[in-house]
Amino acid sequence: MSKTNKNEFRPNEYVVYPAHGVGQIVSIEEQEVAGMQLELFVISFEKDKMTLRVPTHKATEIGMRSLSSPDVVDQAMTTLKGKAKVKRAMWSRRAQEYEQKINSGDLIAIAEVVRDLHRTDDQREQSYSERQLYEAALERLTREVSAVGGGDEVAASKKISDVLMSRAPAAA
Repeated sequence: MSKTNKNEFRPNEYVVYPAHGVGQIVSIEEQEVAGMQLELFVISFEKDKMTLRVPTHKATEIGMRSLSSPDVVDQAMTTLKGKAKVKRAMWSRRAQEYEQKINSGDLIAIAEVVRDLHRTDDQREQSYSERQLYEAALERLTREVSAVGGGDEVAASKKISDVLMSRAPAAA
């Protein structure tokens, strides 16, 4: 069972871990845990200065995946261009939904959160919790777009920013 998953991800490959975003597989190691030999992916999240060990046989089950294809990145950019869809539910309920989308690891869902929470200068100020969610989603989106595009986070950030600004209604 672990053999098929092991072949799916390789050392030095970038992967997306749902709860933490883009990380790089540093190695695959064997470790004894509770008397059992386990094969683990060692994933480094450089930005967060964090290392995660994920059992190889559980990787796909918990939602770990390879980076999105350029097509999915294009779909995410198209999603960003769309009109914000803000439900009229209570903020706590919406915040929970946004949090779930961010932690799903799904690039399109993350782009939806960025789109829905993005504010232009002439719009009302964001609350602290809105800003936290927006920044978390934006960071995840930027890291994955950057990793897919060759690792330039500044260029990825500008690309996303340009898309968000292009959808802003022109001042009349």
